Amino acid sequence: MNENENNLEKVILVGVITQQQNEEKANEYLDELEFLAFTAGGIVSKRFTQKMGIPNTKTYIGSGKLDEVFNYIENHNIGTVIFDDELSPSQLRNIEKVLDCKILDRTNLILDIFAQRAQTSYAKTQVELAQCQYLLPRLTRLWTHLDKQKGGIGMRGPGETEIETDRRIIRDKITVLRKKLIVIDKQMAVQRKNRGKMVRVALVGYTNVGKSTLMNLISKSSVFAENKLFATLDTTVRKVVIKNIPFLMTDTVGFIRKLPTQLVESFKSTLDEVREADLLLHVVDISHKNFEDHINSVNTILGEIKCNDKPTLMVFNKIDAYTHETIDDDDLETEKTAIHFTLGELKNSWMSKMEKENTTFISAINKENIEEFKSKTYDAVKKIHKTRFPYHDYLYQEYDHLT
Repeated sequence: MNENENNLEKVILVGVITQQQNEEKANEYLDELEFLAFTAGGIVSKRFTQKMGIPNTKTYIGSGKLDEVFNYIENHNIGTVIFDDELSPSQLRNIEKVLDCKILDRTNLILDIFAQRAQTSYAKTQVELAQCQYLLPRLTRLWTHLDKQKGGIGMRGPGETEIETDRRIIRDKITVLRKKLIVIDKQMAVQRKNRGKMVRVALVGYTNVGKSTLMNLISKSSVFAENKLFATLDTTVRKVVIKNIPFLMTDTVGFIRKLPTQLVESFKSTLDEVREADLLLHVVDISHKNFEDHINSVNTILGEIKCNDKPTLMVFNKIDAYTHETIDDDDLETEKTAIHFTLGELKNSWMSKMEKENTTFISAINKENIEEFKSKTYDAVKKIHKTRFPYHDYLYQEYDHLT
């Protein structure tokens, strides 16, 4: 363990294998949960999974598995256990009685990361509202275990500063925060209105797919980018000019599976940037083995906010990191699937699914195929720009002639 890891909080992860979530899917979710824990400042000591029809309504996992987790905690000095699904208030209380340590669920962990990442007053207000809504039914747990609140993962924001309050004060705080957000939302709406008729392009995608890196490259700006989940929380808007057309590009917060409902409600204005966009650039980390699941998750959220019918350019990023599995010539049992596709085969498969002009494959970090990306973005923006400014048509013809 290096010096940096010594400073990280030791945690264990708990997940379930059910009829709806097989072992492969459960492990995939736990991989993501481990990355979330690392982003929050934790290092995973061990994972626990249990096969069951549905999660136990009282303790999420069975009593035998819970005892196994308890023994590991006692023997390895673990202070935090993170569960892969959102736990009900009663589940939290029952689990804490047995494990006698800090218990977090996926929702609490994501909220904690958002609390770390929020920089502006607006983002901090959004996160605080989401945390208060999450904490309200769980105040009994916090009151009962004041002696265990030692800070660390899951204890930032109102969970740390408002822990002595009662339900009435939390409800009052939620009311105040909602009113504050209404005022800010109106100000943001005015700002969007003042941008005029310029074409708006929004970068969307799963978290940590390289949206901010691409934003910095195209807009020549310095949006914070890091290889961690939810590195970007505050919405950033930049004016971009490709060839002869100026437009506005927005970098939005990344999506994730099992996104807490509190965050969807709190980040209304951030999502409004997506709703009001004319064109979506759906950025995908093609080097991730589950990138197609990520695409489906993003499309599901876009559908929930009624944005799945917008013109979309699929931007497959990180081609420099893409690898594929191989099958030996004498292996007659293994069936070839998408994980065995070369990059060329993968390109052809996606370009056959979608129109060729709506897909592009790039490496933002190595600046590979960026000119193709710019060209396709320009063509998509030009289509929208022509309908909005038909009297500029001669400019396109003149520019195309010159180029």
